[in-house]
Amino acid sequence: MIVITGATGQLGRLVIASLLKKVPASRIVAAVRNPDKAKDLATLGVQVRQADYNSPDTWEGALAGAEKVLLISSSEVGQRIDQHRTVIDAAKKAGVKLLAYTSLLRADSTPLGLGAEHIATETLIRESGVPFVVLRNGWYTENYAASIPPAVEHGSFYGCAGEGRIASAARADYAEAAVAVLTTEGQEGRIYELGGDTSYTLTEFAAEISRQYGKQVNYVNLSEPEFKNLLVSVGLPEPFAALLADSDSGATKGGLFDDGHQLSSLIGRATTAMDAVIAQGKAGA
Repeated sequence: MIVITGATGQLGRLVIASLLKKVPASRIVAAVRNPDKAKDLATLGVQVRQADYNSPDTWEGALAGAEKVLLISSSEVGQRIDQHRTVIDAAKKAGVKLLAYTSLLRADSTPLGLGAEHIATETLIRESGVPFVVLRNGWYTENYAASIPPAVEHGSFYGCAGEGRIASAARADYAEAAVAVLTTEGQEGRIYELGGDTSYTLTEFAAEISRQYGKQVNYVNLSEPEFKNLLVSVGLPEPFAALLADSDSGATKGGLFDDGHQLSSLIGRATTAMDAVIAQGKAGA
């Protein structure tokens, strides 16, 4: 039995879709906060169990019979350590044989503020004694692709990454990597640093948008405070805007770059290039 937490999230759904190609649906458990959002997974034969990161008493049932668990990091920045501890404690109590965790690229040395909760979670996992594997995920190209429609509309793509190189990959690539470790023996104790095979600057990203959309889009580099304020002005909560600006700024310090090719090694193919992600977004617009 393989349990996927956060199974109705963007990454979780891709993990289950990939996992269904390798194991019977009856062996997959989707642990979700709201089972109503997972009716489509239940239709496929996946077991849907209610489990809330903020409700420790829901996890004993969610992990019943689990051999392996993929702990997809919570999206609630600032609350993640306690939320993750809940799942780790339940995994230990359930006798889980492998706990996989989606962490952050070079979490132990990253310049990104996001790293603090991830490295704290990794420490909790080690101290728990549960056999583990850590997937230190780099940036999802979709993080930037989400800003393409307004960039095309206004002719400007904003950020504060300077000329920092970004070795991102498609979210589906990281999902396949998670499935690879969940379905391959001998993963205990491994830490994978995962990033795209190729890298780009946001200037190059904007140029590719211009090429594909046939409209000039320029990259406008702001200071970190300016970018944060811009994000707040378009409706993002200030803490989240600050986090995004910090992460973008971290690219100038190498925080989003990787050339180890561990991701492509895990999935057995080249990672999805950023031009392909832009094209996919354009086709689905």
